[in-house]
Amino acid sequence: MSTTAVVVTVLTAAWVAFSGFSLLRRAAFVTEPLTQYGIPQSWWTLLGLAKTAGALGLLVGLAIPAIGVAAGIGLVLYFGGAVVTVLRARSYKTVAFPVLYLAPVIAALALGHAA
Repeated sequence: MSTTAVVVTVLTAAWVAFSGFSLLRRAAFVTEPLTQYGIPQSWWTLLGLAKTAGALGLLVGLAIPAIGVAAGIGLVLYFGGAVVTVLRARSYKTVAFPVLYLAPVIAALALGHAA
């Protein structure tokens, strides 16, 4: 695997893990938009754990590529769903936020596949 792929994967995992951790600790900058989008509070822990597991999977994928691919696909589905959720909530000004997470995950997957 190339150095670029490793760096992008590690940075992406850190970015997603930060997001997951922020949701698990109920940071206002994460929970306020979720409330506006109509996401039930009962889902927040599961969503935070899914992000955190995806980030961990990306890191494990550096040693076991199949796990990294599975984690990457899961995160693409997660953040793709987040884009749909934001659009359905008609919060067009904030659609960039889930895309900011989706794009690096796609880049990590692409670079890992190219390596």
